[in-house]
Amino acid sequence: MSDHSDDGEDAGEDDPERLSLSLDEVAGIADLFGGLTRAELAEALEELAFRRGVEPPPEDRIDQVVRAYSLVEYPRGDGESDDGDAVDPLLVPGPSAFPTLPDGAADLPHILDIESRSVDRDELGRAVEERFRGDVARAVADEDEVLVGRLLDVSYDLETWGPVELGDLRERLDAVRE
Repeated sequence: MSDHSDDGEDAGEDDPERLSLSLDEVAGIADLFGGLTRAELAEALEELAFRRGVEPPPEDRIDQVVRAYSLVEYPRGDGESDDGDAVDPLLVPGPSAFPTLPDGAADLPHILDIESRSVDRDELGRAVEERFRGDVARAVADEDEVLVGRLLDVSYDLETWGPVELGDLRERLDAVRE
């Protein structure tokens, strides 16, 4: 399993005036709904911060959680609604997440009035595998040993989490380490 502290993205903020949530707690909020759009997750974080009397986390916190594979994007349909408008993907707990509900989050579904959602695990697995393949290609091309190590860890989590086989990608990652 991945150790979130290795990537420095689970350290939280040292500012007591700002909402500090772990990767798993942010994933837990999304999991509470089955998935949230980026805007909905930002609103949930703002609401939780308001309820605690602190500022919301930094704007890039959601990006950090996505980079760590604790949240992943689930594309909905063809990306368009029936009226032709773009449909934002849902952020759902990813292979590196151990979703944990932070204090005060249980009331968010009632406050935000967002219905529970479900995802097609096979479709989600394919989307995450595609993203992972792109990340591996970049890490190998850049010979980024830190990212290679992190992706190796994620590869095992991803195979356990979704219907994917990543042995070929692990071989490419291992070749960079040698």
